Amino acid sequence: MTIKFIATLAMGNPVEGPCLVASDGFSARYDLDRVTGKFSRPAHKLFGHDYRDKILILDTAKGGVATAWMLFEMKSRGVYPAAIVLNTVNPILAQGAAMADIPLMAGFDCDITASIASGSVVRLNPPEKSLTLIT
Repeated sequence: MTIKFIATLAMGNPVEGPCLVASDGFSARYDLDRVTGKFSRPAHKLFGHDYRDKILILDTAKGGVATAWMLFEMKSRGVYPAAIVLNTVNPILAQGAAMADIPLMAGFDCDITASIASGSVVRLNPPEKSLTLIT
């Protein structure tokens, strides 16, 4: 059985894959190690997890302009998440995702971090603003 969620904000190309989920904020600059591909901030709920090729499902964007250039720099190295899904997003993270060509979705009618388990496979279709839980 599949479950579909609809976002109010979405951009990027469709993508499908496993996800990492946490009810925690997200800053590419302070939470991610752009060399090893792991969550690096010890206080983050996903500390130590490899984010490469994973769809990140987190609570909210945090931080400043460093996140925007950080996502672009990570993409240029080939060490980046497959997509970013948030309950709430800010313009800086949206700009960074757009610049790095990383799919982004936000603004669901539920707490998306409480609706999907880490390790599940999801399909994002930003043009349709849909996120489908596959398994």
